Amino acid sequence: MLNIIPETNEEIAKIRQVIIDAFGRTEEADLVDKIRHSPNFIPELSLIAVENQQVLGHIIFSRIVIEAPQQTIPALVLAPLAVISSRQHQGIGSKLIQAGLSKCCELDHAIVIVVGEPNYYQRFGFQTASEFGLQSSLSIPDPVFMALELKPNALTNISGMVRYPEYFQEV
Repeated sequence: MLNIIPETNEEIAKIRQVIIDAFGRTEEADLVDKIRHSPNFIPELSLIAVENQQVLGHIIFSRIVIEAPQQTIPALVLAPLAVISSRQHQGIGSKLIQAGLSKCCELDHAIVIVVGEPNYYQRFGFQTASEFGLQSSLSIPDPVFMALELKPNALTNISGMVRYPEYFQEV
C-alpha cells in the first residue's frame, strides 16, 4: 500500500538517495538540500511516497515569486519530482503530484510553476507559462516552462518574470 506523507528528518538521507537514483546525478538532490535550508521551504509541501517503510519517491514545492509591473505575486515551484528508477512508470509520480497539488490548495496557494515534460504535466492542468505572459529568469525552452492556476483566474491579467532563487541556477 503506497502512502503519500510529509517528509520527516528521519527520511532526509533516504530522500537524497531516491533523488540521486532517479536523476543519476547529485544536482537535484543538492537543490532539495538548498531549498530545505532556505526561507522558501514549506515543510508540509515536501512529500514522500512510502511503501513497506521504503521511500520510493519525493516531491517538493517551494516559494517563488512572479515579478509583474507594480507588484510581486507569490507562487510555488514544483521541483524536483523523483521516483526511484525501478518503480518509475507505475503511477507513483502522478500520486505525488496529485497529493502535492491538493495540499497546495489546502494551504491556499494559487499558482504553481514547473519545468518538465509537457505531455506529462498537462494531464494535471499545467499549460505553457508563456500563454499566461510569463517568462523565466532561467534559460528554459518555452514548451517545458509551465504554469498551473490552482485558483480560477489566478494568472488573469498577470504577466512578468518568474524569479527563481539563485540556487536553481546550479541544476
